[in-house]
Amino acid sequence: MGLRQSWVGSANEPGCDFPLNNLALGVFDAGHGRRCGVAIGDQIADATALEAAGLLSLGTPLLTHPSWNALMAAGPTIWADFRVQMTDLLRAGAPARAKVAPHLHAMQGATLHLPFTVSEFTDFYAGRHHATNVGTMFRGADNALPANWLHIPIGYNGRASSVVVSGTPVRRPWGQVKGPDDNAPRFAPSQRFDFELELGAIIAQPTNGPISVAQANDMIFGYVLLNDWSARDIQAWEYQPLGPFQSKATATTISPWIVMRAALNPFRAPPPDRNTPLMPHLADSGDDFHDIALEITLTPQNGPPETITRTNTRELYYSPAQQLAHHTTSGCPMRVGDLLGSGTISGPTPDSRGSMLELSWGGQTPINVGGTPRAFLKDGDTVTFHGAAIAPDHSIGFGTCDGTILPALPNPYAS
Repeated sequence: MGLRQSWVGSANEPGCDFPLNNLALGVFDAGHGRRCGVAIGDQIADATALEAAGLLSLGTPLLTHPSWNALMAAGPTIWADFRVQMTDLLRAGAPARAKVAPHLHAMQGATLHLPFTVSEFTDFYAGRHHATNVGTMFRGADNALPANWLHIPIGYNGRASSVVVSGTPVRRPWGQVKGPDDNAPRFAPSQRFDFELELGAIIAQPTNGPISVAQANDMIFGYVLLNDWSARDIQAWEYQPLGPFQSKATATTISPWIVMRAALNPFRAPPPDRNTPLMPHLADSGDDFHDIALEITLTPQNGPPETITRTNTRELYYSPAQQLAHHTTSGCPMRVGDLLGSGTISGPTPDSRGSMLELSWGGQTPINVGGTPRAFLKDGDTVTFHGAAIAPDHSIGFGTCDGTILPALPNPYAS
């Protein structure tokens, strides 16, 4: 499908993240309180106001609260109807243009908030290159992947309470660390603080038992960019035998715009080659992956941004639908607003790695940023994720997902 023309001129410009094909969803405040908004070009269409004015009708008011959870819970038929109506309001030649125009606000200057209420957060480990790199560092190349990795999507339950929107500063955490030369652990600020480049899938329908991969695909409302910040030194000491805990609890940053699954349908991609067959309940159900180009820039304090990674969501080994289906196999109920992180998305080459742990190979081969060797993140660094599905004449973008590292607070337990 080619570019859909909009009467909002900036939506038709090359390289725009938010053409009419996208209709990304966010929560914004342009001086009138928090509202549900739809990104169109460099503008935000106030969907709450459009619904209140009767220009958008979904059968029952769904956008009175500044969150997209109510629309998510309404189900796929309403999601499709919403996209049809918004497209009709914003398309070139729309009869309602004069009525819609007063409800547009400049994106620049608007404050963006979490676009939905996060019910639960689960982080997976679904990137094969990342898992292989990390396993090689810690267990050697011959034992890089755990025995279960090619059979099930590995994950852990994280914290919904520390999910924050892009632009929220992230404070360097304190925790227990124990280096190889330490006789005992010590309580200190993390010195190996890191990012993880991920795709977040938003679940919009509840479950009460196991579901298939095909059913899971239909329950995914949309996607966000996701940075699951990681304190590698805290993680190294705590992760055995139960996995990450405090090392991942500091913050998880998501992009402010939800890209609905329907907007990404033209960019679906086939699964990876599998030498190890999956069990029938996890088998690939079709082109459940996506072709989304990803990029990371690192901006040192008082320095220019520098691109340090380029990769693609095609590098995932398990699709979000497979991750969701696996999550339900035990009977674990899923809720509207559950967030699933894909795990770090790394490619096969050194410049496509999705974490500093991999880019610097555990600190052994630091990368150069602004002429300075860099193994992990420093105070004042800003990490920015970019992502877009790219067609010949338009892109479906996510905006940016960024956060700046603040220094650790003084020891909170010092007497």
